[in-house]
Amino acid sequence: MTSMLDGCTPWPEEFVDYYWASGLWRGNTLDNLLRGWALQYGPRTALVHGDTRLTYAALNRRVSRMAAGFRLRGLRPGQRVVVQLPDIPELVVATFALMRAGAVPVLCPVSHRAPEVSHVVQVSEATGYIGPATYRGFDHTEMAAGIAAQGPFLRRVFTFEAPGASDPYGGFTTDTSGCHYFPLHSLDSPPEPALTLSAGQVAFFLLSGGAGEAPGLVPRTHNDYAYQARAAAELVSLTQDDVYLAALPADLNLAFGGPGIIGTLTAGGTVVLVEDPEPAALLAAVERERVTVAALTPDTARLLLDAPSGAGADVSSLRLVQIGGRTTPLDRATAERVGSAWDCRLQQVFGTDEGLLTLTRTDDPEETVLTTQGRPLSPDDQIRVVGSDGEEVPAGEPGELLARGPYTARGYYRSPGLNAASFTADGYLRTGVLARRTPDGNLVVTGLPGRS
Repeated sequence: MTSMLDGCTPWPEEFVDYYWASGLWRGNTLDNLLRGWALQYGPRTALVHGDTRLTYAALNRRVSRMAAGFRLRGLRPGQRVVVQLPDIPELVVATFALMRAGAVPVLCPVSHRAPEVSHVVQVSEATGYIGPATYRGFDHTEMAAGIAAQGPFLRRVFTFEAPGASDPYGGFTTDTSGCHYFPLHSLDSPPEPALTLSAGQVAFFLLSGGAGEAPGLVPRTHNDYAYQARAAAELVSLTQDDVYLAALPADLNLAFGGPGIIGTLTAGGTVVLVEDPEPAALLAAVERERVTVAALTPDTARLLLDAPSGAGADVSSLRLVQIGGRTTPLDRATAERVGSAWDCRLQQVFGTDEGLLTLTRTDDPEETVLTTQGRPLSPDDQIRVVGSDGEEVPAGEPGELLARGPYTARGYYRSPGLNAASFTADGYLRTGVLARRTPDGNLVVTGLPGRS
């Protein structure tokens, strides 16, 4: 097996052997899976954003041409590239194109500013940055230029401009620090022969940490993420007929692969990307595209339920709404409103960007769905609930939730100090979350105290 990127903590060999032998890891890279999806689902709609619709075949073709464009402009296999885009088709295309070019995307919230982005560039030694020229009044290109001037890593900036907008930076330019600037839409070159990539290598990085914190870089391999997305899609019974509303930022684990974007594409469904978080825009998208599955935070769910304009929206297509993430758990009163207001099944979720996902099941008793965050996604997830002494607490008592498994990272990238605080000696992630187990084995998240 090819080793992970230097600076990552690998799974121990005995775990690797087991995950392969049990069929959890199957050796496919995500970009190669896209090729298969394009062959299997070619004319079906993969992505929707406003009036833009991309079929699976067109998505795969755009990815190949953008990947060739990245390589033509000097990106090399193994190099890291920060991707800071809103929920638009270019986010999906660029992420897959970077992987196909052998580069490693670092998915960064579009809300992050210079302190966080500069930290990410320094830790990852990112040579590239992809972001909007400007977005909602903030100049991302100016921010990237300031980071490039600090040196020595960032040397290529690819700017996205909405169709019809003019590029204030004049297209192809080079600044005094030697950083080159390219319009993202210019990356359109004849596809090149496929690279030989390893599914054991890092496919991309997610970022961990709350607002105001220096984010940790979470390495997600092709093997572990393909398994997570596939397992999550199977758990919620996704099919080609499903339409998934991407209402959460795609840089979150739940939104990208729980089942999220990747899981929906795995099943041949359609992903509806919505930038506007306002209730009216989300409800309109549900009605227009006949959305069947959506993932929301508790706050967003309450806003949608309370929206005065929501009374007129036809949401009868919804069959399942996931609510949760690494946020304050859903309160029972809101949970009870979901089924009555939208006539669909609720699924409570707890998730970390490091990997672990816990979910209620569609056949769980109503009381379980209303009051718990369910059970781990994988039968091979190992969880512990421990007290301050590190010993497991009895069922029903709260303690810190620890986890390890086939899709949970064993360490942050190039962060030995953070790893020492965040992982146990035997590889369990300290989630920083207080939880308790119910008698039937479900988890109830009781608090988010953060790590000491």
